[in-house]
Amino acid sequence: MELELIIYLVVTYLVASIPFGYVVGKLSGKDVTKEGSGNIGATNVARTIGKKAGILVLILDMLKGYVPVYIGKYYFYYNDKILSLIGITAVIGHCFSIFMKFKGGKGVATGLGVLLGFSGKSTFIILLLWLGSFLTTGYVSFASILSAFLSWIIIFYVEKNIFYTYAALIISFIIVLKHSSNINRLIKGTENRFIHR
Repeated sequence: MELELIIYLVVTYLVASIPFGYVVGKLSGKDVTKEGSGNIGATNVARTIGKKAGILVLILDMLKGYVPVYIGKYYFYYNDKILSLIGITAVIGHCFSIFMKFKGGKGVATGLGVLLGFSGKSTFIILLLWLGSFLTTGYVSFASILSAFLSWIIIFYVEKNIFYTYAALIISFIIVLKHSSNINRLIKGTENRFIHR
């Protein structure tokens, strides 16, 4: 592996490790790790600080996944195999941040940013799937888990790209793993709905 690529992957991990949810929370006078679900993701930020802050964190977390893939594709001209590795690295950085003692968010927004860098068409389908399942159930976690679980299948059929497919599969595994507590609450019926019926 070339030194340039190693440096790029390290920088990708470090940038993706920036806990924007935690930073935005602190700037608003709150520690989101001690409020709500304790997660630094956009959903908990929206619940504990407000929707505008939540949207800001959502965009910033998406960019952590999208920008490294975009730059790698259009400025360094990396092939699909390396772009897939960059995408996985970004999600690992977000979910296991060096700045948060290797804890972090659940990878949904960053993973979505990575997939957007891979395939705009696939990401649009995944977003529709997420929105439909969210509006139907009211659960952000269920929509995120289902969308992540099916994302690699969607990318496979839309792009026919084996490297993007494997990357999406690994990313979906990380996202589902990070949602293990949500899955337990969904099974028990104790998960909080973002929109109530």
